Amino acid sequence: MNLAWVKDMLEEFLRRSSLFDLYGALLTEKQQRCLSMSLYDDYSLSEIGETLGISRQAVHDMLRRSEQIMEDYEACLGLLARRDVERETLARVYHGLQALHTDDEAAKNELLRLLVPLAGLEDMR
Repeated sequence: MNLAWVKDMLEEFLRRSSLFDLYGALLTEKQQRCLSMSLYDDYSLSEIGETLGISRQAVHDMLRRSEQIMEDYEACLGLLARRDVERETLARVYHGLQALHTDDEAAKNELLRLLVPLAGLEDMR
């Protein structure tokens, strides 16, 4: 298996799910349900179509249209890009704080603990 392909697919999935987390509420209920089944339940186009009572082609079109709508929101609002910049900044603060030598280790550790979820560093615990 080509690892570059797997990495690209994973990055695409993470972007789609992040956009859905940020902008999904702005979609219609049917678009939300369709995307949710595709992203999180790993339903095929046929399975989604059967569940929603629409054709496989209609599911494909709805998914593409919904993704384009979310990309358009991102182009206008930039919430995903802003979140990524904020997480990178918080990660740098986290690593700088880790390297800091202080007499108050308890306060330092509490700050580190608070930064972990904000910076998306859950795996660093």
